[in-house]
Amino acid sequence: MKPLIEICIEGAESAVLAEKGGAKRVELCSDLFEGGITPSIGTVRAAKKLSSIALNVMVRPRGGDFCYSDIEFEAMKEDIKALKDEGVYGVVFGILTPDGSVDKERCAELVELARPLACTFHRAFDMVKDQAKALEDIISLGFDRILTSGGEPSALEGAENLQKIMEQAGDRIIIMPGAGIKDTNIERINRLLHAKEYHMSRSTEVRTKMEYHPGNIFMGGTLRQSEFALKYTDSDKVKAILELSEKF
Repeated sequence: MKPLIEICIEGAESAVLAEKGGAKRVELCSDLFEGGITPSIGTVRAAKKLSSIALNVMVRPRGGDFCYSDIEFEAMKEDIKALKDEGVYGVVFGILTPDGSVDKERCAELVELARPLACTFHRAFDMVKDQAKALEDIISLGFDRILTSGGEPSALEGAENLQKIMEQAGDRIIIMPGAGIKDTNIERINRLLHAKEYHMSRSTEVRTKMEYHPGNIFMGGTLRQSEFALKYTDSDKVKAILELSEKF
C-alpha cells in the first residue's frame, strides 16, 4: 500500500499550491519558524474556499514548549470550536505536564471537543520523558495518529526509535514520521519504516514584491527571518515527491 504524504504548509496560498501538486492532505499552520502555531480563522476559510484539499489544522497557541497556562488552554478550546464549525478535516495538538508526561486530562477534553474531526498528536511526543508510556496514553485518549521524529532532530536520525514505536503501536494508531524528510532520503526512510503516512514540507523561498528595503527596521527579535522573503509550497516539488512515493 502506497503511503499518504501529508504536506506541511504555511498559509492559504500554499494550500492551493499543494493541491495543484497533487497532495491529498496538508497540515495548515502559521509561523513555521516557530515550528507552527494556529493559523487565523481567515486563513482557514480562504484555504477551504480556494481549495478542496483536506486540512489538518495546527492548534498551538504559541511557540516554545507544550505546557500551557489555563488561559492558553481556553484559547485552544476556542480554536477547536471555531475549526470544527469551519468543517476542517482534523486538528493537530499536544499538551504535556511539567514532568514531561502527556496531559491526559486536558488532551481528553480537546479530543472530545474536536470529534468527529480527526485528531493528531503532534511532535510534543518527541519531548516526552517516556515514549512507550506516552504512546499508550495517547492511544487510550483516542487520537488517530502521532506525528513524530522518534525523539530525534529528524526522522532519519530517529528511525531506530520509530521502528520501536511502530512495533508497539501496531494497528492501534497511525505513526506518521516527520522532520527532515525530503526527496533525497524518503526512499531510505521508507525501506526502514514502511509507514502508512509521512509528513514533510516542500517549499521554495520567494522574494517579496517590496522594492524598497530599509536596512535598520526589523519586525522580529535578534533571531529573525528576512522581511523580504516568503516561503510557499512548491507544487512541482510536491508532484515530484508524490511520483517518487508511487514507486514504494
